[in-house]
Order: sequence, then C-alpha cells, then structure tokens
Amino acid sequence: MGYVTTEETKRRGRRPAGADTKTALVEAARAVFTEQGYEGATVRAIARRAGVDPAMVNHWFGGKDGLFAKAVLQLPIDPAQIVADVTAGDVDSVGDRVVRRFLTVWDSTGGGQFAALIRSVAGHEMAVTGLRELFVNGVFGPITRYAGGDGDPMLRATLVASQLIGLGMVRYVAGFDPLATADINTVAAAVGPTMQRYLTGTIT
Repeated sequence: MGYVTTEETKRRGRRPAGADTKTALVEAARAVFTEQGYEGATVRAIARRAGVDPAMVNHWFGGKDGLFAKAVLQLPIDPAQIVADVTAGDVDSVGDRVVRRFLTVWDSTGGGQFAALIRSVAGHEMAVTGLRELFVNGVFGPITRYAGGDGDPMLRATLVASQLIGLGMVRYVAGFDPLATADINTVAAAVGPTMQRYLTGTIT
C-alpha cells in the first residue's frame, strides 16, 4: 500500500481553520482559470483546488465573476456592488452615475489597474472572454435592464462598454490631456449624456 505524501494531503484535504482562505481561493482560481478557461472553470473545481467549501467563493467574492475579477483581471471592484450602486438612483441620471462610479474606481489606483487590464486582454483570450462576461453580462447587462430602454439590451450594453473602455484608454493608457487630468465632475458632465442615450435614448 502506497503512502500519501504531505503535498497530496494538503491538496486533497480541507484547509484548516484560521488559514487564509481568501488568498487560497485567489491562487486556486488563477490556476483553474488558466487550465480550463473562464467558461470551463467551475466554483466547485476552484474550491476543491483551494481545499475549502464552495460556499466560501460566494462568501468572499460573490460568485465566479467576482473571483475572476480579483484572481485574473485583478480589478479593484465588486461587480455586484457596482450594479447596486448605479441602479440605486433615478433612471434619468444613470448615465452620469455609471461614468462617476467607474472613474472613481480607476482614479483611486492611478489608472494602473485599467492599464494592466488592457494588457491582459491584448494577450490572453481567456481575459477577453472573462472581460466580456464580467462587464457586458455581469455589469452593463443588469444596468441596461434596469434602465429599460427599447430595442436590443445587449447592443446598449456593448455601447456602454465601448464608451467606458475608450474613455479608460484615453485617460489612463494614452494619457491624452486635457481629458487625462480632468476632474471627475468635468468628465461626467461631458460623457454622461452620451452614456444616458446609450442606456435609455434612441440608438437606431
């Protein structure tokens, strides 16, 4: 009968109480997402790799999307919280809130997280898939449904994504002034109405 190595025990057993479960999940998620891609990775597989209960994924990250954002895209955001914040007010000002919410997040890190995100998307198909699932389906899709505009909601969601990603490119990657150094109020006043039209106005 063969012996079970210490490494095998660690890999197969539950993580003991007091261990850094959150860090373990992030490390496991990076490995599973790399091996199986975004669509192939499951919460159960990630939890099993980390040696924790699958419920801990929801507890710490709110689900697969939130874990992907932290583990692979390394974004300083909680997708569910962004949706909750943006949809908490009057629908007639949702475009302004979207712009302000994202600029606040990106500005808080000096734009470095956005630049890293763009580099990941440029070089990894998994990042492209994850970005689409996270932002278009997980963030802008729910915001678009909340806004209630007529027509194709996914067209509206992708238009919102194009506006924000383009804004991020100019502000944080290319650094085109004066937009790169303009304050949030100025940018929101300029871009918010376009975002509002994408969400609630006529687009075709």
